Amino acid sequence: MQITSPVVIGRGAELALLDRGLAAARDRRGGTLFLIGEAGIGKSRLAAECAARAGAAGMPVLRGRSGTSGLAMPFRPVTEALLSYFRLLGPPRDPELAPYRPVLARLVPDWRDGTVADGPVTLIEVAEAVLRLLAVAGRDTGCLLVIEDLHDADAETLAVLDYLVDNVAGLPVLILATLRPDPVRAADLARDAARRRSAVLSELSGFTPEQVRQMAAACLGVDRGALPGTVGDHLVQHGDGSPFVVEEILRGMVAANVLRTGPAGWRVFGDLDIEVPVTVVRSVARRAHRLGAQGGELLQVAAVLGRRFDLAELRTVTGLDDRSLIAHLRAAIDGHLVTPSGSVADSYEFRHALIADALLASLTPTERAAIARRAADAVERAHPGLPGDWGQRVATLRLASGDLAGAGLLFARAGDAALAAGGLTSAVGLLERARELLTGRPELTDVLESLPHALAEAGQLDRALALIDQLPVTGGLSHARAAALHTRMAWWAASAGRVADGVAQVALARTLLGRAGGAEQTAALDVVEGELTLNGHMGATGPDRLVRAEELATRAVGAAEAAGQHVVACQSWQLLSKVARLRGTGEADACLERVLDIAETHGLPVWHIHALTLLGGNEFLRTGHSHQLERALKAARGIGEISLLHTVEVSLARIWALRGDHADAREVAERCLASSTRLRHVDNQRMALLTLAVVAAHQGQRREMDRALAEFGRRGGTGSMHVPVVFGHCRAFCALLEEDRDRAVAELGESLAWSRTNLNIFPLDGRFGLRPFLRVLAGHAPAEEDPAGQLRWNRQFVLFAQAVSLGRAGRAAEATAAMTAAREAARPFPVAHHLGLRLVAEDAVAHGWGDPEGWLRAAEQYFHPTAPAVAAACRGLLRRAGANVGQRRSGTGKVPAVLRDGGVTVREYEVFRLLGSAPANREIAERLFISPRTAEKHVASLIAKTGQPNRAALCDYAAHLQPPPAG
Repeated sequence: MQITSPVVIGRGAELALLDRGLAAARDRRGGTLFLIGEAGIGKSRLAAECAARAGAAGMPVLRGRSGTSGLAMPFRPVTEALLSYFRLLGPPRDPELAPYRPVLARLVPDWRDGTVADGPVTLIEVAEAVLRLLAVAGRDTGCLLVIEDLHDADAETLAVLDYLVDNVAGLPVLILATLRPDPVRAADLARDAARRRSAVLSELSGFTPEQVRQMAAACLGVDRGALPGTVGDHLVQHGDGSPFVVEEILRGMVAANVLRTGPAGWRVFGDLDIEVPVTVVRSVARRAHRLGAQGGELLQVAAVLGRRFDLAELRTVTGLDDRSLIAHLRAAIDGHLVTPSGSVADSYEFRHALIADALLASLTPTERAAIARRAADAVERAHPGLPGDWGQRVATLRLASGDLAGAGLLFARAGDAALAAGGLTSAVGLLERARELLTGRPELTDVLESLPHALAEAGQLDRALALIDQLPVTGGLSHARAAALHTRMAWWAASAGRVADGVAQVALARTLLGRAGGAEQTAALDVVEGELTLNGHMGATGPDRLVRAEELATRAVGAAEAAGQHVVACQSWQLLSKVARLRGTGEADACLERVLDIAETHGLPVWHIHALTLLGGNEFLRTGHSHQLERALKAARGIGEISLLHTVEVSLARIWALRGDHADAREVAERCLASSTRLRHVDNQRMALLTLAVVAAHQGQRREMDRALAEFGRRGGTGSMHVPVVFGHCRAFCALLEEDRDRAVAELGESLAWSRTNLNIFPLDGRFGLRPFLRVLAGHAPAEEDPAGQLRWNRQFVLFAQAVSLGRAGRAAEATAAMTAAREAARPFPVAHHLGLRLVAEDAVAHGWGDPEGWLRAAEQYFHPTAPAVAAACRGLLRRAGANVGQRRSGTGKVPAVLRDGGVTVREYEVFRLLGSAPANREIAERLFISPRTAEKHVASLIAKTGQPNRAALCDYAAHLQPPPAG
């Protein structure tokens, strides 16, 4: 007979809390609820009830449970939760998740489609990917994520959950986690989240006497009044208010035939005096004994394996055939000892943790060790090499059997595997455990070499540096291996901004390699030292640091390529490109093309994207186009490197800002800022904030610009290499749009002063274009042109300056020709273009050359919505020139009446004129120097406003109404 309550007793407040959480999730008001309580108190029952209610409401339910075998399997309950919902549906295919698929494939290998995130994946990237997946899963109906037994969760799962708790607000997701109140990290996480009001914590207490009696009556299927009084009293006295213990005692009464049912209902026959904690153990032991010797032994083996076990593992250890296994498991299920695990096929678990504990308590330490040894041997025979999680499972079994050295080696191997998979905290824990078990053994050397890597990648650089100080002497490492480790630490220190530590590690590595190792062993060290030198941290100053950095990179390239060190070769060529770019983009591109070749030949997707991104930046410098960056964006979306994806996106947004696509630039920058803030990628945060500042500056919005720059400074931007952009693209430009030319000149002077003491890698900061132009306007002679003045953004200002100088010299025809060339160079940059028209026109009015009236009208029309000070200055200059300024030209007169009446704007009409030849959106974007997305929006708007059924019909209509313009 099934002795369990068909209804939830005594948890009305908790059920109401769950219902409110589910309703809020459906209303896109996500939240988190922690259920905390002792074993057997009813946490799992409430979780199951919540899942049932969510399912009845049509909400996706994802359920995972932490393991109890002591294994540190990164993300185990998260992976199980994903599989519980997507196993039958297949991998999620939503386009929104495309950039995150490679990261999610680290959790569920079956989701790999040819691309996997390259290199270690950070915990924040995994957490963000899971957050996006939950948001997509619950987009229409809300969804429920249940994580049970959180107290047994691995560190990575706790980190992911902590991230989800803080970021789930505003999403259609309810997170429900159950845990015991043990003093472990999970309980701290739950209580901290509740204190900062990011989650609700509900602590379950034991049943009251009346609730115990209600539950007993529900278990027996009778009304409360039909429960024998002595039974209720006994359960109140011995059940300790625990629903599980109450059910176990009641089941024991029925099994012992002292509580029977008949025509007159339930009656007591015999003594009900049963001791409680011992009762559970005895009850479990009795039920296991009824399964026979073989069935009882099977359950003991299963208990040693952990609360959850799978059929294949049990078959391997016991040697039983499938028929016998299934028979014994069915008997255990009938005896209420074991239950199938609903989320994993061929997986079973003990009905409650107390059952597994009771079975283990029935074994002597010697018996447990013998079972563990037999299980470890059987698993190793069945799974040679122990792939996947088998190594960790066997390590735990070896430890239980007393084989400390064997366990240590397996924990070390598992730590290396966790490090490669991105489970950094688990990797540290596993390697620390291996270090303890292998103390005094020669195998300790490998562990001491791996552990600093794990510590550094996990952000514990101080511990890593302290540990490696002992390695050459006590670790047993060769000089070459120790030098390689110091080199790696130098890289991590430099990446973390710990320059002094980086320099110290370089010195240690150099000392060691002076006694061992050839040129190929110093290549990686040369690259690190070259990067530090280029940024002025290895003693060299001024031009000397460029020479020294180039020498180191050149030497590293030769050694790395000869030794087949492909990553080091890419690093070296990239460093060479940085130095070469200061001389011009052509040589830099040649270096980056070499990176592309190495990356494509040897399958290094991250370096492929790095090269495309830098090539795209150089392409924009020369031409104003962004084809290479768009290629980089597409590639970054395919490999799951989220931080690199944001880098490319923000780079494109910066270009869009300079090309006048302010809305698209702001949207991308804000999205990247929010995501990179959650991911804690500081440099991407700075780039996004700086892009927002550029967008605001180029629209004359000083308050918004100052706000973005202030946040940029708070996040360390004032000490970064991005400072010249603050002066040249933000403050100086905003001052010009406020008609404050003196302030603009002062800001550009600040940029020049900064560049004299720092390495300035931004040739568009005003030194070679805008500043010389403003100096010519102020009466200075034209400066000698720098090669950087040929870059397209700078070239427009250089030509504007030439036009002014020629006009002042009375060479009107040459000045007008220079002005025509300047306007062509400025065509991709509407803000700079019209600002140049306004500034040159003032001088042309004074010296009587060119078409200042036409230039001023164009500038006034452009700046009227965004920069009223410039528009007013244009109107004033027009009046000074004697022109009529009674009415602004809006440009709408160029739009045919049939289109104007339909609401077609001037900008949309520019797109419409191109549609007659049926070009692709990308071609329209290139012709008008707008983003493809903006072109797509204009086309969609035109379809709606002209009443055409589709794009093809719109193109036909455009060709019929007006032929497309030439060129």
